[in-house]
Amino acid sequence: AVDGRGRPCRVRSSNAGHCLYGGIAGADRGVRAARALLREEFFSGWGVRTIATSEARYNPMSYHNGSVWPHDNALIAAGMAAYGYKQGATRILAGIFDSSLYLELHRLPELFCGFSRRPGESPTLYPTACSPQAWAAGAGFLLLQACLGLQIDAPHRLVSFVRPVLPPFLERVEIRNLSVGTARLDLVLDRHENEVALRVTRRVGEVEVVLTI
Repeated sequence: AVDGRGRPCRVRSSNAGHCLYGGIAGADRGVRAARALLREEFFSGWGVRTIATSEARYNPMSYHNGSVWPHDNALIAAGMAAYGYKQGATRILAGIFDSSLYLELHRLPELFCGFSRRPGESPTLYPTACSPQAWAAGAGFLLLQACLGLQIDAPHRLVSFVRPVLPPFLERVEIRNLSVGTARLDLVLDRHENEVALRVTRRVGEVEVVLTI
């Protein structure tokens, strides 16, 4: 973005996380950006704010200038995981999941306010946020995929889990009836401290499952 005089607007925003998701940042800058997005000025405890608290236009009740968007956080987490920063992805998953525990029907809204998390308090709802909201509903799946490193190559009948991790609150994930072409899979992933074990509990048809640690 540029200002009225054509000068770049140097605002620290969550858009940097989209650069990670798009894979356009160099390795060193990517990791630096990932770590910056988890500092206190960005990470509210519930998720990554759209802009940092240090910016002039920051407002935790603004639609775009300080709020937390679940789908934005899912893209950021997926980008962090792609750059090998899985601990960032698990932290975002944990924050977004915790926020859902306070929400009606545990349904993620379009966005919520960017106030810092405090013990015993829920996230502050944004008054006009859409709920249900399609891209917010999809955020949980991308967050989990990012942490598990789940990749599916349907033409080659291949399911891969690349360096899977799970946050401390989540000890087991069960995936049932995963369709890969005409094949079907049931999978169980169990966390053992900092490691994740994978079991195939049902396999119908030809499909290969690979775990990379």
